[in-house]
Amino acid sequence: MRRVSLLDRRQEFDTTMTPMIDVVFLLLIFFVWTASFQIVEQSLPGSIALPPAGKGDGEPPAVTPQDDFDPIVVRIGLDHGRATWSLQAKQIEDAAALRRRLAEIARIRRAAPVIIHPDSEVPLGYVVDAYDAVRSAGFDTIQFATPQEPGRS
Repeated sequence: MRRVSLLDRRQEFDTTMTPMIDVVFLLLIFFVWTASFQIVEQSLPGSIALPPAGKGDGEPPAVTPQDDFDPIVVRIGLDHGRATWSLQAKQIEDAAALRRRLAEIARIRRAAPVIIHPDSEVPLGYVVDAYDAVRSAGFDTIQFATPQEPGRS
């Protein structure tokens, strides 16, 4: 009786490359994704501001007018079909005067935030005029306030 050899029953192994390509692709995606986070982390400021030498007596540093600047509020109302303008709660005659006043403020601090606050009945054209005045003065940070609905707190 003949003994069956294991060598005779040899089968050819067929290896597919698809699972290996999938793993390599997933690793590539993982490393690219985590490398992009590393760039953002390195650009974050990491230093702690220390008090200037000689000022360790607990006295707060002097605040310059540029540091202590409130947001600029432009209010737009409607009075008998005519737009009324106010800047920091001071009445302004017209849109041209608003542009001049905003340009004066922009020379002091261009980075100050500007809030445009129209009343609910003001047509959109007046709001766009105010926006154009703020942009032409050179301000970059412009926000819009909406009127509060009655009955909401």
